[in-house]
Amino acid sequence: MYKRSSRLLVLAATVALVATACAGQGGATTAPSAAPSAAPSVAASAAPSAAAPSAAASAAPSAAAFDWKKYAGTEITFLANQHPWTDGATKLIDQFTAETGIKVNLQPFSEDLYFDKMEQTIRSGGADVYFLPMDSTAYSQYNADLIEPLTPYLQDPTKTSPDYDFADFPEGFLGGALYPPGDPAAQVYGIPISFETYILFYNKDLVKSVPATFPDLIADAQRITAEKGGEGISGSVMRGIRSDTIMDTLSGVVWNSFGAADAPTPYGMWFDGAWDKPRLTDAGVCGGLANYGKLLAAGPPNKYAIDWPDANTLFSQGKAGYFIDASLFGPSYEDPNVSQVAGKVGYAVLPPPAAGAESFTGHWLWGLGIPKSAANKDAAWYFVQWMTDKAHTAEIGKSTGGAPRLSSYSDPVYTSALNPEYIDTVSKAMATSRTTVVLKDGWKDGALAIADTELAIAQGTDPTAACAAGNEALKKAVNP
Repeated sequence: MYKRSSRLLVLAATVALVATACAGQGGATTAPSAAPSAAPSVAASAAPSAAAPSAAASAAPSAAAFDWKKYAGTEITFLANQHPWTDGATKLIDQFTAETGIKVNLQPFSEDLYFDKMEQTIRSGGADVYFLPMDSTAYSQYNADLIEPLTPYLQDPTKTSPDYDFADFPEGFLGGALYPPGDPAAQVYGIPISFETYILFYNKDLVKSVPATFPDLIADAQRITAEKGGEGISGSVMRGIRSDTIMDTLSGVVWNSFGAADAPTPYGMWFDGAWDKPRLTDAGVCGGLANYGKLLAAGPPNKYAIDWPDANTLFSQGKAGYFIDASLFGPSYEDPNVSQVAGKVGYAVLPPPAAGAESFTGHWLWGLGIPKSAANKDAAWYFVQWMTDKAHTAEIGKSTGGAPRLSSYSDPVYTSALNPEYIDTVSKAMATSRTTVVLKDGWKDGALAIADTELAIAQGTDPTAACAAGNEALKKAVNP
């Protein structure tokens, strides 16, 4: 849920917005339309809108050829991360079994144990379906021939329900598990189940108005720290540790400065079309690193020891004015049982880098995958498509606040369960969100070189000098 990420560029699309009344603060809000238009090949890439609907994998399957009971009596094993999506899906497993006859052996693990268990299990043949990080983790599994391509299932009318509507997934949400990267014949290896995009949370008791630009945001965070620091309240709280785990949030802020410029897969904004051409010295990239570093610097005294759990806790305790991180944190802030700021949180897209500029951000996703070693692949695919169809995506999305289908944002089942300002902000962020995933084996060293650059700026190094040094460090990290 809060791991690393990265994704394919996508074709531009205008997301239709519809009014929807939701529970929580405020009145009517807007959300992406559920009716995607025709779209080009799923491997196509141009402008960066994540909300462009994906292309259907093939012609619509025939209703007469599909039978939900075809694999009745089969038992599948589902290896899951303990995540809000798993909580929502668990409530539906009995219904899935009743409708398909397929029994599900659920094996959940906490995230600190899950990744090791996943790598072990997909090699040993102990799972039929698993929680798939749609990023460089999945790409490494693809390179090791450990993961099943799903395009053949999507294209087979005897295996995919005719109402599945694969085009309802935004094109930009597929690239983290679309391989080979950039190939027109690339196949789908994962189906999205939950996404996070990077937005601005703010405490309405501390913030007078939403900053118009990112420099305004930094200045207001500095003001709050100066005025309230003695009370244990800081202007901002961010992921500040030296780790590759900060990269998704950091990438969202850098995308905001980089904008709509070309950044083809698998390099993203960090390289100019080749691994030996890092571009931390690009004005947009360096500007984004500087913005993150300066906002981090306005944080609490222990800011360089903070990762997302601590940052999330501090914000929920009312000890920070601003917090930029995963949108999935939003629903918990409205729960008075776990949040001291319930009813006091504002949501906004990232303030643009300058007046008149457009806001951009990044996104990351969890998905479902089928291991090559799975014993019951067809029954596993039935589970995947059932849990990720329109109705169940909206239902499970209530548990995550990150439903990855466009149709969910006009489905009252989903929208009525969440704060309307939150729904509006996330739907707007989706429209200009770009993948944070970099598809390269051993990317951690490169990510640390980028993190070091941002941290140097936060601690007072001139941004131009820091980005120049970081550029050389990044080049060496990915080309040892």
